[in-house]
Amino acid sequence: MANSPSGETVTERIVRVLETFDTDRTVQTASEIGRRAHLPSSTAHRVVAELVSCGLLERDEEHRVRLGMRLWELALRGSRALRLRQAALPFMERVQARIREHTQLAVLENGETLFVERLSHPQAGANITRIAGRLPLHASSAGLVLLAHGPRELQEQVLTGPLDAVSPETETDPARLRRVLASVRRDGVVVAPGTVESVSTGVAVPVREGRGPVVAALSVVLPRDAPTRPAVDELRAAATGISAALEAQRP
Repeated sequence: MANSPSGETVTERIVRVLETFDTDRTVQTASEIGRRAHLPSSTAHRVVAELVSCGLLERDEEHRVRLGMRLWELALRGSRALRLRQAALPFMERVQARIREHTQLAVLENGETLFVERLSHPQAGANITRIAGRLPLHASSAGLVLLAHGPRELQEQVLTGPLDAVSPETETDPARLRRVLASVRRDGVVVAPGTVESVSTGVAVPVREGRGPVVAALSVVLPRDAPTRPAVDELRAAATGISAALEAQRP
């Protein structure tokens, strides 16, 4: 791709445009996209028009744009997330039927916790996570599992970098976090009260592909005073089932 005067490629500008959309900002004007992507207005309008023409963005009746169905279609073809979700959903549904709160599946993506699936009961307690939402690795039960089993270089990067608090109880002390990560590797589970919200407790376990590396974290979000033992047992059984399902999918 040809570079812009700033040295940025066309692909980089397209990614910046797409990244202006999130779960709370699903519809925008081209001018708003330009401001949020830090692009000149003419560039933003041109990139948006090109993405609309190939279906990656769509216009509504008011000429605002949203992510297009074509983008969703392409993203799902052969996606690692799709394969993981297909293997996990039957087991997540069983956990959800028995726990009746929030059941979540997350993966490590670009140094963050990315949630790829979530099932929730209508009367479940508080939970700020969403499908396609992200949290820092140190700031959720699923993230702690992924960090504990992630590359050593990533662990050092997180533990020596800024550790922002998502809630007043998010652990931000590097020494204590090292002990938490060690216990996750030893025990195969993490129970994290108040890490994301003070009224909730996150419980998470690792999901492996067969006997291979950890590829995801399976978690539930419980009310703060709820017993955690039943959730741990359900999660471990589900993680074993997902691992077997992933192994069976392999060529």
